[in-house]
Amino acid sequence: MTAPIETTGASEAQPEAVLSGADKGQIEGRSLGQIAWTRFKKDKVAVAGGVVVILLILLAILARPIQALFGLDPNAFNQDLLDPNTSLPHGDWGGMSAEHPLGIDPNFGRDIATRILEGSWVSLVVAFGATILSNTIGTILGVIAGYYGGRTDAIISRLMDTFLAFPLLLFAIAISATLQGGAFGLEGLPLHISVLIFIIGFFNWPYLGRIVRGQTLALREREFVDASRGMGAKGPYILFRELLPNLVGPIIVYSTLLIPTNILFEASLSFLGVGIQPPQASWGGMLSEAVKFYKVDPQFMIVPGLAIFVTVLAFNLLGDGLRDALDPRSR
Repeated sequence: MTAPIETTGASEAQPEAVLSGADKGQIEGRSLGQIAWTRFKKDKVAVAGGVVVILLILLAILARPIQALFGLDPNAFNQDLLDPNTSLPHGDWGGMSAEHPLGIDPNFGRDIATRILEGSWVSLVVAFGATILSNTIGTILGVIAGYYGGRTDAIISRLMDTFLAFPLLLFAIAISATLQGGAFGLEGLPLHISVLIFIIGFFNWPYLGRIVRGQTLALREREFVDASRGMGAKGPYILFRELLPNLVGPIIVYSTLLIPTNILFEASLSFLGVGIQPPQASWGGMLSEAVKFYKVDPQFMIVPGLAIFVTVLAFNLLGDGLRDALDPRSR
């Protein structure tokens, strides 16, 4: 029979030792947001993308004040800087100079840097407006379909399938071309921006709707939903106070990935001539004008192309980083 093992004071948790360290600081719990932020900060590429996105948003917001402060006009002609025989800018690299750091466009001699600045707010307004519209519709219909199920789910799901079957590009071209003159009491730039936001946002909501529906199907069986039902909570309360807060992460991630898609879509429509109309500057419109001069003045095409490329890349990097931070299992 073995003797019992005696524990000495060195191995015992002395109450005095525990209490003496209590006043040196307590371990504080972290919220899910703090944990996600810690993960996100470790992804240097995503942080760089986020910094670029913030700078682009600030640039778009301050575009008009910057133009007013420095007296810049995106539609000002500089015919004296063009060769009268070829209508091309004097000098190399598209007429780049201290006054025109990115050069000037052929035919009109307008400053490319100023037009890029002007086009930035147009692209972001359309992209953000369309994203907000599509996310609002998709979130509401998706969470309703996922929570109630049955016939409601079947009707909304078939509606999603119907919208997804639309040839969106051809439909957008047809609507934009029809509403160029004026409609709904709007005309000019406000009309073009409103039409683009409606077309892009209204017909893209099923993508988020399907994501939200799938997440809701999983969440509606969780204990906190059953507890709300047991306490007598009605459907609308559960939808907007219990389910939607748990869907914020996927919605944010999808939004950051949808915005660059909307920027490309707006640029495509403007490139085809049914989006933002000249003389208003837009990145897609600038590319459309540059097609005629890409062989003799490639600078005119490179600059707006790089603007679109950098913007889309920054939003994609930010979206990937947010997805990994909010849902590490998705890696």
